[in-house]
Amino acid sequence: MNRKFASGGWITGWNPENEEFWRSTGKPIARRNLALSVLAEHIGFSVWSMWSVLVLFMSPEIGLDFAPEEKFLLVTVPTLVGAILRLPYGWAVTRFGGRNWTMTSSALLLVPTVLAAYFVRQPGTPLWVFLLIGATAGVGGGNFSSSMTNIAAFFPRRHHGWVLGLNAGIGNLGVAVVQLLGLLVIATVGDSHPSYIAVTYLPLIATVAVLAAFRMDNVDAVRVRSSALPEAARNRHTWVVSLLYVGTFGSFIGYGFAFGLVLQNQFGSTPLQAASLTFLGPLLGSLARPLGGRLADLRGGARITSWTFGGLAAGTAVLLIASGVHSLPLFVTGFTVMFVLSGIGNGSTYKMIPTIFAEQAEREVTAGGDAGAAFRRAQRVSGAVIGIAGAVGALGGVGINLAFRISYAGETGSGIPAFCAFLAFYALCVLLISRCYSRRGTHIDPRTEPHRTERVVTTDVR
Repeated sequence: MNRKFASGGWITGWNPENEEFWRSTGKPIARRNLALSVLAEHIGFSVWSMWSVLVLFMSPEIGLDFAPEEKFLLVTVPTLVGAILRLPYGWAVTRFGGRNWTMTSSALLLVPTVLAAYFVRQPGTPLWVFLLIGATAGVGGGNFSSSMTNIAAFFPRRHHGWVLGLNAGIGNLGVAVVQLLGLLVIATVGDSHPSYIAVTYLPLIATVAVLAAFRMDNVDAVRVRSSALPEAARNRHTWVVSLLYVGTFGSFIGYGFAFGLVLQNQFGSTPLQAASLTFLGPLLGSLARPLGGRLADLRGGARITSWTFGGLAAGTAVLLIASGVHSLPLFVTGFTVMFVLSGIGNGSTYKMIPTIFAEQAEREVTAGGDAGAAFRRAQRVSGAVIGIAGAVGALGGVGINLAFRISYAGETGSGIPAFCAFLAFYALCVLLISRCYSRRGTHIDPRTEPHRTERVVTTDVR
């Protein structure tokens, strides 16, 4: 291997599927890069979701008086931009390398953070200014796609469910942490100092960028051919998995951004009351993501994802009941369960990606194709699909916030119409999994062959 840290070179010959290489050389390098990737993604999520906290501070008392639908629009914009950026971010890490791009993308987080720290202190700032600043915060959402693509290249396929779940789960914790910080600020200095939240992240962002520059690596395995993205886009399973990820990650990030505003509008909660409740769901949902990946390793991604959507549908029914009887405890409980289920579904859905394309490679080999070429292509396409699914899935958060905006601005003045739409979508996802990914083709039991999990066929590709 050639390691040129000083010149930003690449580690060549990276092959984690080789057991001897993995044990002797690959594992410690992969774990070090995973730790720093998780940290960078965590900070990115915090910056991305910062506006879900800042809007709770906006009130006439500090000269920032916006209507509920304007606040929902404000949290929608960073969600949308973050979703759009995920595709180029996923490509960028394959072009520039994990070390180089993590360093650059982390430094970019200084832009929305500095702007937010300054303008939330300016009474009378118009909505359009905050919308532009919120758009720049979308760079934090793009970090997810580049991080997942990079880390997938470091580890063997049999560990992808757990590793991708861990990487994304701790990254997702950024949503809960920034909300906990908001609670801390409100509880200690009151609800008139939103800039303290943004200022806290400035040294953290700088530290992450420096650590990425000196302690991360570029590996040649992350490179993909230019044909990988078009090839992935032509495969129908890319869009099926992306739609499922709309339901899992879209729910997580959409509810994470909107939960505080929903409590304020549905139950008249104060900023302190809302902040004291909003962090728990994202916290548990983030911690549940590695569990979802691990369960998918053991039981199959399609099966766990299907169970998750069934649970999300049941949880939505609980929210409808709670809204009807105006029960805050039942509402918060239902929402918390929804966060946990979305976290599990995030992990299991991402596990489906390498499994689906590994199965297609196996079928190609069975038909007489070259095994090495087939599985290398499967790995390249899987990396591209991770980027596509991450981008499309984040659009689910946009849809959720727009649905809430329309729902609360409507005649009912409640979230019930939005919840009805979510319930219908979750039911559709259950039917989609049943149609596309049955267990009929399973021929390897991961419980009896744990070292071959990457070849578990959990789908019947139709």
